[in-house]
Amino acid sequence: QVQLAESGGGLVQAGGSLRLSCAASGRTFSSYAMGWFRQTPGKEREFVAVISWDAGSTYYADSVKDRFTISRDNAKNTVYLQMNSLKPEDTAVYYCAAGALLMGTGRADYWGQGTQVTVSS
Repeated sequence: QVQLAESGGGLVQAGGSLRLSCAASGRTFSSYAMGWFRQTPGKEREFVAVISWDAGSTYYADSVKDRFTISRDNAKNTVYLQMNSLKPEDTAVYYCAAGALLMGTGRADYWGQGTQVTVSS
């Protein structure tokens, strides 16, 4: 069982930066791929970024590539999402996810509660 808790969301102006954190409980954190997804009202949750269990591989949605960076610290059971050059269209609730097959399939076994990111123009 893995429990996930996001933090770091907030209000930022366009062009600004935020860093999201996701703290995980459970001794098996390092065995899971970790990812970030986001959702806006009336739309389906969409993939943002994923990182393999050993941080050896990362993958990003085209919409955030070259602006966002996902990383993890297995010693701290934490995954991060550094978001730079933020745009109003990045406004969403951001969710942390963990899954044994998340890297290959996009299927998450566990979800966090989400943190709101709002980018003003």
